[in-house]
Amino acid sequence: MPTLILVRHGRSTANTAGVLAGWTPGVALDERGTAQAEALPGRLAALPLAAAVTSPLQRCRETLAPLLAARPELPLHTDERIGECHYGDWSGRKLAELADEPLMKVVQQHPSAAAFPGGESMRAMQARAVDAVRDWNARIEEEHGADAVYLMCSHGDVIKALIADALGLHLDLFQRISVEPCSVTAVRYTRLRPFLVRLGDTGDFGSLAPRQDDAGAEAAEDTSADVGDGTDEDRAGDAEVGGGAGAP
Repeated sequence: MPTLILVRHGRSTANTAGVLAGWTPGVALDERGTAQAEALPGRLAALPLAAAVTSPLQRCRETLAPLLAARPELPLHTDERIGECHYGDWSGRKLAELADEPLMKVVQQHPSAAAFPGGESMRAMQARAVDAVRDWNARIEEEHGADAVYLMCSHGDVIKALIADALGLHLDLFQRISVEPCSVTAVRYTRLRPFLVRLGDTGDFGSLAPRQDDAGAEAAEDTSADVGDGTDEDRAGDAEVGGGAGAP
């Protein structure tokens, strides 16, 4: 079966503002995210991509724009099932305020039981994303062969949930997984089991350095940090809701 390249969108304006973006419209890449997107074609140059699939949200489309410009022949498909988690009433709110919500502890420690008010459950988010991958695996294999490689551009929590599924991890453990903005994760699917062959690769070890005093200003969009986006570059912290590293 095909190899799936999972790309998290580049750093966004919500990441730097410490806002849980969800499906809020108008969330774009910031200057750093734009630079990350521009570097993506070079990072993936050795891969013969059969297709690209994207979340419908602006930050994912902007992340793929340089890659599509470099490869005008690459087919692009949009699939809402790999769109961000529907955070409902939490969307657009500061992660610093959400830290005081009783539900946040559930999101961090027992996410399979977490459902966002006015939104969806984390279980439902994982299920739709896994269904999308299974469907695209079958389609890509049928159209391009079992050795094909294709790409999906999605969001932190969605990618972490897909990685948990590939590793056979319960969703309650997915906050232990870290995916930085514009990181690349690769999963090779076979008939009997998936193999995780790359995880959160950015080609940059700077994010492993000690946090800087101003790093907390760069926050998140998904569910795994004190404030913000989990493992955002510059060690923005461990996002509580949004796609970074797991919470304490």
